[in-house]
Amino acid sequence: MPERPPNSKVFPKSGGFEKLVGYQVAELLYDFTMRFVAKFIRPDSRTRDQMEQAARSGSRNISEGSVFSATSKKLEMNLTNVAKASQTELRKDYLAFLRQNKLKEWPSDDPVRQELIDKRHKDVDSLIRWCKEVHQRFPERSIPEVAGNIGSILSNVAMAMLDRQLQRLGRDFEANGGFGERLYEVRKARKNGSPPNGAGA
Repeated sequence: MPERPPNSKVFPKSGGFEKLVGYQVAELLYDFTMRFVAKFIRPDSRTRDQMEQAARSGSRNISEGSVFSATSKKLEMNLTNVAKASQTELRKDYLAFLRQNKLKEWPSDDPVRQELIDKRHKDVDSLIRWCKEVHQRFPERSIPEVAGNIGSILSNVAMAMLDRQLQRLGRDFEANGGFGERLYEVRKARKNGSPPNGAGA
């Protein structure tokens, strides 16, 4: 088998979104939302479709933006912002569910709310078990109340993580520029016979 040629200096590493905490939370929330709407939202409700699409967008735009980062930091930032906007929309739907069903929204100092954040659930089955456990420990907190708050809280966490990611992407762009600048630097270095200065993508 012939030896693989070295990677081009034009394209930096991209992807790696699976390691982003914001993506992990968004993906968990997507799985949870699919279970939530199947149980609590009428099949013929437009809200059901909106929540499913917002949850999917909140996850998939992170991964797509991460892959696009190889050639367009601007597109990566745009898609990350779309993901944040989708999480905002999803949170509003969870809050509307609580309000319209006269269920309590947990305040920021609620210890069970903090417990959810500290647990850092990795899969939807673990999250649903925790939902049932909370209801068993605190019967006054119904399953719909716990589930609605889980969705609201996790979407809020995802929004915060995506905001941090956007700020990081902005600082990186300010420092290193974009793909056009990388092309210029690599081509100039090739002509001069020296290594490029590492302009960002």
